[in-house]
Amino acid sequence: MTSLRLVCAVILLGTLIGFPASGQTKTDKPPVRDTSRGDRMIAEYFRIETEKLASGCLADIHSVDDWKAHRDEYRAQLFEMLGLDPLPERTPLEPKVTGVVEHDHFRVEKVQFQSRPGLYVTGNLYVPKQVDKALPAILYVCGHGLVKKDGISFGNKAHYQHHGAWFARNGYVCLTIDTLQMGEIEGIHHGTYKYDMWWWNSRGYTSAGVEAWNCIRALDYLETRPEIVDATRIGVTGRSGGGAYSWWIAALDERIKVAVPVAGITDLRNHVIDGTVEGHCDCMFMVNTYRWDYAKVAALVAPRPLLISNTDKDGIFPLDGVVRVHDRVRKIYRLLGADKNLGLQITEGPHADTQELHIHAFRWFNRFLKNDTSQIETAAVKFFQPEQLRVFSDLPADQINTKIQETFVPTAKPPEVPTSAEAWSTQRDGWLKSLREKAFRGWPDDSDLDARSLDITKEFDVEREGIRFAAYNFISQPGIRLRLYVAHRAGLTRDKLELIVLNALDEEGWTKWLTSMQVGFAEQLKDETLPAPDAKAFDETRKMFQSFAWGMAYIAPRGIGPTAWDQSPKKQTQHRRRFLLLGQTLDGMRVWDVRRAAQTLRAADKGGFHKTPLWLQGEHSMAVVSLYASLFEPNIARLDLWHLPQSHQSGPDLLNVMRYLDLPQTLAMAAERSSIRLYQKIASGWEFPQAVAAKLGWNAKQIQVRTLPSTKVE
Repeated sequence: MTSLRLVCAVILLGTLIGFPASGQTKTDKPPVRDTSRGDRMIAEYFRIETEKLASGCLADIHSVDDWKAHRDEYRAQLFEMLGLDPLPERTPLEPKVTGVVEHDHFRVEKVQFQSRPGLYVTGNLYVPKQVDKALPAILYVCGHGLVKKDGISFGNKAHYQHHGAWFARNGYVCLTIDTLQMGEIEGIHHGTYKYDMWWWNSRGYTSAGVEAWNCIRALDYLETRPEIVDATRIGVTGRSGGGAYSWWIAALDERIKVAVPVAGITDLRNHVIDGTVEGHCDCMFMVNTYRWDYAKVAALVAPRPLLISNTDKDGIFPLDGVVRVHDRVRKIYRLLGADKNLGLQITEGPHADTQELHIHAFRWFNRFLKNDTSQIETAAVKFFQPEQLRVFSDLPADQINTKIQETFVPTAKPPEVPTSAEAWSTQRDGWLKSLREKAFRGWPDDSDLDARSLDITKEFDVEREGIRFAAYNFISQPGIRLRLYVAHRAGLTRDKLELIVLNALDEEGWTKWLTSMQVGFAEQLKDETLPAPDAKAFDETRKMFQSFAWGMAYIAPRGIGPTAWDQSPKKQTQHRRRFLLLGQTLDGMRVWDVRRAAQTLRAADKGGFHKTPLWLQGEHSMAVVSLYASLFEPNIARLDLWHLPQSHQSGPDLLNVMRYLDLPQTLAMAAERSSIRLYQKIASGWEFPQAVAAKLGWNAKQIQVRTLPSTKVE
């Protein structure tokens, strides 16, 4: 194909699929459409995926030997999913007591330490007045209890002070620590929940990991106080968010001998199907790389004493899910002969810190840490004003709490250009393995999805206005049925096609495509909500097909176009968070959809397109989706990528991807397999793939970056 034809092709392709050529303007916003079809589809998908993970949770554990064989692996996976693999360096805590508050029966030391340099943890250490020997200790981790006056945060430790006071009045040392959010230094828990920081997923970061690490270092701090703390008798408890952090530290660190997580766990069925995820912030969830249900977290406490505590009317930790978690964990305790160490406490009430919850927790700790089964005679009450418990008079200038999400999980360092083909092969294969196991583990198993599983049905096949236009329905995976559209010149047999381009469409691309194609094929597209027609765009499409022996295919991945679900910002956010709970991301599953569309294209009409050179094309986020699809589908001849982001920090989120590589490295891998054309506003930023191509002697035109005209209207 001559360079002139290539230039013409670029302009026409851009016009056809919604990438505006010079002088074009964007179309109007698409009309409001009925999303009930997409809502039903995604609900069914979430049900199928959730039940698959639930049924597999601990299903392989049938004996003590099974558990012993898997326990350390599970714990290592949990460390990783919390962003703690490799485990951070245990740097000096630099602990300080900034003041002491006295009570008739105990004192409160106002403590601060650094779990990492600049990552400050503020807490109150409750110590009985009379300490003759080292005492059992409780790590109390706080839930979301904001205590703030005149713009000053006193930490949620002030809200939960009555717990520490009870323990100190009853012969315990209790360290109550603030959380990252709602602490004296106010960090962020709500990256995806509130702030659209979807790059947290790409970095493999969750605020739960910071809370888990701070708990680990809090135990380190307690061990520095042997004059008052018996380090062989440490328990943990907390409610709501603190309940979740109790699970993290008890599962990760066996220095915790007794645990009472209160209203801190339920199962995936509640979160994903019933929707309780919508009431929880990001600190409640690990990055679910290994696709766990939450009973596996709970099981890691076994055989140590564990009391699962909840109320019966808790709207965000529903009773049925709590009971299901307990039932699964009981299986492990029974295998280990530790039935007496597992308890389930359900009291009446809502999601609240009730006295009924206190009493059983206190008795559980007395029983297992003090061998004391006597009645509880004192209530947990508050004694102090929040100002009295404040640790910092002035916040430290070197604090990193407010931006810890930017560094807590390290990203991959930019790699050196490989010095040989062998070095490149090793690097490439390592990246591909990491992508498949860490970013795309939530994909179906390729071996289970042959062409028959696509279940391809032809919706229509018509000729009009000199264009042959067909549609094929296919199953991307159970619960997700999509439609692939194919067009080319009428009368052109499939064996005469020079190439076929699979266009991955985002919402804007889908709308622009409809404005064009409905001019000639409104009857075939009647099921869609059609925008205003664009006769000029359709005429350009028709001329393109007359001039070139090309086929064009179009796929709107899940959640776009025909399968779009509720478009409200809240529902969009919460559905994306549901994918994360399933060990996926929405964009990662859209990569799968494009792969399946390519497979459908090759299998349609008994393989009518399987010999035709296949190109992929996409813009913005769909450029990234198409790029990754090309790594896992064979024989992609060319990629045309418009406005490809230079980093996942600003681009689509794929689980954990930035821990291993970023988009320049992905582009280099794709360029080894496919010819690539980038259409960018700025040509720089792609030096790595270009250097790899030059070093390894690839075709000089394998990667071409074309700068878009400055007059281009976006």
